[in-house]
Amino acid sequence: MKIAIIGTGNVGGALATQWSKRGHEIYLGVRDLGQFKGQALLNNPNTSAHSVIDAVQQSEVILLSPPAMMAVEATQSLGNTEGKIIIDAMNIVMGRGPVGFNNTADAILAHTQTRDVVKCFNSTGFNNMQNPSYGDVAIDMFVAGDSTRGKAAAQQLARDAGFATCYDIGGNDKFQLLEQFAFFWINLAVFQGQGRNIGFKLLKR
Repeated sequence: MKIAIIGTGNVGGALATQWSKRGHEIYLGVRDLGQFKGQALLNNPNTSAHSVIDAVQQSEVILLSPPAMMAVEATQSLGNTEGKIIIDAMNIVMGRGPVGFNNTADAILAHTQTRDVVKCFNSTGFNNMQNPSYGDVAIDMFVAGDSTRGKAAAQQLARDAGFATCYDIGGNDKFQLLEQFAFFWINLAVFQGQGRNIGFKLLKR
């Protein structure tokens, strides 16, 4: 796939690295081509830096992973998104997010042309995106959204990043639930002192 990554910090950087190794074409969308967070990502295969609009125009899929407070600004910077899939990897934590919205995916939908918006890659730490394996077991990922094609793309990209199964938890009405699930991981990892090396695995009997 041709993937634009907007937000080249920990999450965007981890996924850019994983996906580039699997042969996806990665277009880093940045505001300043001369200096941006994650410049070392250009050492990855199949990875190049562009203006945000140029990265979006060349891509099929857009990963949005800036801080949640910038959700509206980042979405508006994308330009024309008709026909594109947007994967939202952001979370509102401790009330820090776009004003008037209880989750970032709804904020994206309110400020872009495409309806193919899904939430994924938000429910665990970036360290688990760098390495989703615990011994010989890979942890799971989760996706929400009404877009069938968006969820199919996210599920394929989750597998390509090394996750075991990417479970569909429902439509747009589950965006907030998935953010709450992310905060559950944050609570355990940070506030309850379990550390970042924990992950979720759905077991079936």
